[in-house]
Amino acid sequence: MPIATLADMTWEEVDTLDRRRTVAILPVGAIEAHGPHLPLGTDGIIAEAMAHAGAARLHARGYHVLILPRIDYTPASFAAAFPGTISLPGEIFTQQIVSLVRALARQGIETTVIANSHFDPENLSALRHAVKTIFTDSAARLVFPDLTRKPWALRLTDEFKSGACHAGQYEGSIVLAAKPEAVRASIQSELPDNPRSLTRAMREGHTTFEAAGGPRAYFGFPSMASEEEGHDTIATLGEIIEEATLEALNGAGADTRDEPASENEERDA
Repeated sequence: MPIATLADMTWEEVDTLDRRRTVAILPVGAIEAHGPHLPLGTDGIIAEAMAHAGAARLHARGYHVLILPRIDYTPASFAAAFPGTISLPGEIFTQQIVSLVRALARQGIETTVIANSHFDPENLSALRHAVKTIFTDSAARLVFPDLTRKPWALRLTDEFKSGACHAGQYEGSIVLAAKPEAVRASIQSELPDNPRSLTRAMREGHTTFEAAGGPRAYFGFPSMASEEEGHDTIATLGEIIEEATLEALNGAGADTRDEPASENEERDA
């Protein structure tokens, strides 16, 4: 089994896995407003693209990779006022992740890697707490390359690093590459730029997209999105999954990096 999707397998196929060489990848997204041009499931689309790109690289290194069904019901309080957004409490989400990782470990799949593309502060906090909880568990390993922190954030696009990045050029490009039919292209091409930084708004105490200066739930430069940039970014995300996983498997333990994306701020939007 090189790369497999758990939901498509039978129990007997799972039973034949060489679990000592199997890594599970869990895509984490959200059901959350992403402007008038991208679907509510944008983060999940990106997370799945990241998971598959990382899986291909790990398979090339001789690992078996099991891609888990993505989780879209996560904390999303910044967008909670927009119709369609579904936000869960952080503590419930943390418990779900911890329980899932331990359930896999009981079946002999000790390493789970999070491919997360949802940067709501509460969601990130919940994932970090899950990592710390699992870190004390000798039977399981949880790897979480947090894209809002060094060194991973420095590998991504200028818009991403600016903090003015939600349903803008970065996310729009990836969706154009991964699922182009989901983009309302005629709307996207006409949207004005919104260079307001969510990171800065959070430091100032704002807790919603509207208060941060995004009344239509987007930030950045959506009209600049391109399929070419999306493919390049997906490749980079796959490299990040590969590198974080190999670090953990080679003895670094779970990825517990806590260094912000820059000296004075963290890319958390």
